[in-house]
Amino acid sequence: MIVWNPKSNSPGATFHLLSSVFPSATGLRTRSWAGGVPAWLCFLLLLVSGPAALAQTTADSTSAPATQGKRRAGSAPTQPVRNISADPNEPQSPPPPGQTNTGRPQVPSVSRKPAPSLTGTADDSSGLAVRDTSRAGRQQDSIRLADLKRRSPIETTVKYAATDSIQFDVTSKVARLYSKANVDYGAINMKADLITVDYGHSTVLANGRRDSLKNKTIGKPVFKDGNGNYTADEIAYNFKSKRGIIAGAITQQGEGYVHSEVAKRQPDNTIHNLGTTYTTCNLAHPHFYIRAAKAKVIPGKAIITGPFHMVIGDVPLPLGLPFGYFPMQHGGRGSGIIIPTFGQAQDRGYYLSNGGYYWAPNDYLGLRVTGDLYAGNAERFGGFGVNTELTYNKRYRYRGSARISYTNRPINSILGTGTATNSEYVAPLSQNSFWITWSHSPTPTPGGGVFSASVQAGSSFYNRVNTLDPRRYLTPAFNSTVSYSKQLRHLPINYAIQASQSQNTQTSVMAFTLPNLSVGVARQYPYQWLGITPRGAWYEQFAVSYNLVAQNQLTNVVAARSLSSGLPLLGGSTTAYNIPLSFSNIGPLLRNAQSAAQHQFQITLPSATLIRHIQVQPSVSYGETWYPQSLDYKYIPQAQALRIDTTREFSRAYSYSANLSATTTFYGQLNFKSKTIKAIRHKVTPSLTYAFSPDLSKSAAYRGISQTDLDALNGDLRQAYNGGRLLEPTAFTRYQGFLLGQTASAKVSALNFSVQNSIEMKVRNKQDTTGTEEFKKVSLADGIDLAVGYNFAADSLTPKLSPLTLNYRVQVAKKLNVVISSSFSFYQRDSTGRNINEYLFNQRNFKLARLTAANISLGYQFNPAARPKSRANIPRAVAPSNDPVLGSPLPVAIYADYIDFDIPWEASVQYTASYSTNSAPFRNAQYAALLPLLANNSITATGSVKLTENLRLSSTLNYDLRTNTFVYPVINFTRDLHCWQITGMWMPVGQTRGYSFTIAAKSSLLQDLKLNRNRTILNR
Repeated sequence: MIVWNPKSNSPGATFHLLSSVFPSATGLRTRSWAGGVPAWLCFLLLLVSGPAALAQTTADSTSAPATQGKRRAGSAPTQPVRNISADPNEPQSPPPPGQTNTGRPQVPSVSRKPAPSLTGTADDSSGLAVRDTSRAGRQQDSIRLADLKRRSPIETTVKYAATDSIQFDVTSKVARLYSKANVDYGAINMKADLITVDYGHSTVLANGRRDSLKNKTIGKPVFKDGNGNYTADEIAYNFKSKRGIIAGAITQQGEGYVHSEVAKRQPDNTIHNLGTTYTTCNLAHPHFYIRAAKAKVIPGKAIITGPFHMVIGDVPLPLGLPFGYFPMQHGGRGSGIIIPTFGQAQDRGYYLSNGGYYWAPNDYLGLRVTGDLYAGNAERFGGFGVNTELTYNKRYRYRGSARISYTNRPINSILGTGTATNSEYVAPLSQNSFWITWSHSPTPTPGGGVFSASVQAGSSFYNRVNTLDPRRYLTPAFNSTVSYSKQLRHLPINYAIQASQSQNTQTSVMAFTLPNLSVGVARQYPYQWLGITPRGAWYEQFAVSYNLVAQNQLTNVVAARSLSSGLPLLGGSTTAYNIPLSFSNIGPLLRNAQSAAQHQFQITLPSATLIRHIQVQPSVSYGETWYPQSLDYKYIPQAQALRIDTTREFSRAYSYSANLSATTTFYGQLNFKSKTIKAIRHKVTPSLTYAFSPDLSKSAAYRGISQTDLDALNGDLRQAYNGGRLLEPTAFTRYQGFLLGQTASAKVSALNFSVQNSIEMKVRNKQDTTGTEEFKKVSLADGIDLAVGYNFAADSLTPKLSPLTLNYRVQVAKKLNVVISSSFSFYQRDSTGRNINEYLFNQRNFKLARLTAANISLGYQFNPAARPKSRANIPRAVAPSNDPVLGSPLPVAIYADYIDFDIPWEASVQYTASYSTNSAPFRNAQYAALLPLLANNSITATGSVKLTENLRLSSTLNYDLRTNTFVYPVINFTRDLHCWQITGMWMPVGQTRGYSFTIAAKSSLLQDLKLNRNRTILNR
């Protein structure tokens, strides 16, 4: 059997040794392991076993015997536990040293620290030291005794020392160094209790000494050659023949440790070993190892063994393998085969998954191509899947990853589930589905362009049957963007070109915006064009800015032909419908495309200060929107309906407006004589804005109906379709539903008022012991915002007073976030729910305003910080956001996360509720009582707890209080077994209910040495 690992820092590939040792362990219907022991009992023993089992301590102990968890001298620390996900779409490989993922973690209590180095420390003098993992270092021998490419055996000065004595035999040319002997020969250093140097035969011999009192060997030889070192019981080396014999050698090769009874070094730096054990456990008495009679070590490349078998817990496994090949970890990149995982799915039969090839052409690029194959049954094929993942990283330039997944899954279940723990088969809408993700992050450079990409797109039902990520599973909308932007040097011009796509997986609505061009000219001052020297004059405040936005949008939704007045239309569809996305429908899709270009000119006028505190700022804006088409309305008296025609010709719509704003800020402070509270400060920022724009609805640029047809409509249809009110030209704009929202508007003469408030309290700082920070600020309200407006130019049938918006937000102790928003209307409604120009206080039941919408969001982050200097204190810079935990999908993660066992426990709770008024008032009170008061009412809890030093439990629970159901609950646990780990996941309820657990080696070299049990929607 061959064990492969094509790349230490990439998805490795090894045979599943447990599958070979226990061939029935991978069969999901098997109920026992070797010797008839129940599988569940073995799993339970591994989970609850204490330090006496696999999870022995790694701390050095002088009193404990060598077999009770003493760490190997000079060895690297134990590898951290990585998050092993049952979702094949998630990364499984640990990050290389110094690298980490970005963004929000997938599960609670994962570490965002860079990946640690697992090769020891450079100043380790007691055992194994750091190996040079660079490309140059890999060309050197990690346990080379000397650089012998010289003309004579001894060419430089030999420095030696000993604490007891040094004997020279001039006749035989032999020198003996006793007690803590030390020999330096160039870059070579050797330490031992006894070192014998034979100059006549060009040999050196190093030995330890047996301590009769302590009954152990002391002063064992330790050899260093700059980049590599090893310990041994005895070392003998010949400078002329370049050969050496080492007894009891212990060396570190990559993440593994090689212990040989006898090792012989050859002139080509290879080492032949007798009685070899290989393990990734750093204990002197490892938990597991591979035992081989003979082995060949090629430093920096691989370890090749003859027949070998595995030993776990000092118990030799009964099955052996003919030979083995173990590649060594190095800092470069390598290509190789990824061995698939064998298993059985209850819906599609036996399978081979995640098998393929990893190709690393250089240090910046890596391509991983894997596939899945399902056997099905004798009558039907079970399907297949192909995953292509490309990762790239160029320092100081860019980094990113791209993934394309394609699956073929039967619409109907081939095999019955047969168990009560599994839900019914989740059938896809089609056999074939795909999903594309691409994330590209550049490193900005001065004066250079910035190219970025964030793409998540594919089949609408792909995430319903091919992922376990709750955000991707529950999110209905996905957005993709690819953009390039640049600021021109020495010019006030910036531009951006963007291609975007939006997709709703529930309604199958998809929209493409290609291209989306924006050009901006920064604010320019005319006095600078004229070369006038600035003197602070009023005319120097004149400024002009320009922005251009050009878009071309393609969507598969054909909008319904309808008018707000409800007038009957000829032609078209009264309801919107989707065009299926296929190559055969390219023509209809192109005809449904829209294009527009919008120009905006902003003119800033000189500002003024009134009463020393009020800042007055006037401005004027002018804009034009260009369209390649427009709408034309024609009334057909015979049909008593309107006909809308699309005219393919260039047309332009213009608009202009003027604004005058006045803003100021004032403060109020209330002082106290209390020992706890010193003062409360209130900051108020009122703003008053007047906006004016003329009536453009009657101009030829907007009006799409003639006056004759409008008069005919008012005479024939207004009583039946418009409630007796006159039809206005604004209802027949030439650009209804077009891009960039350019529609005709009536005259606007509006006065808008807004107030922003913030309240802070200064209290005594109980944590201050030096007197430097006696008081601290506590926020009572980060914002209490109010806004309302009044349009003087509105007609008699249109409400003039705009709805009142009232918002409140505060962050308490950097843990609790409170956000409340509300909207109030001052007008009465008719039977259809439309506001009429009658105030609420004019009705019989006096009411000043009516609540139309309200939202509340509360988020609290629990933190076990009992004391500032406590080890349990986990610093939090800001409180958690109030976005739902199952909000937007995460960015693409390149590497697997690490579980952080330093956090004793953490938890966060978020509550979200929303209320909205019904579109029309209910006439039946009994029917209104049956409807829920809140449109959304849910609570989400996430957290993790370290039950023991090596066992951590985490969960994410979302409960819908309206339906009294859990939404995608997930419970995870992780058990650290020193050089092994157990990771499990359980989804107790819902359509996605199932479980998965994995027992795996922690080393990246043996990351596929694992046993997995999986019962999720992915394979049942």
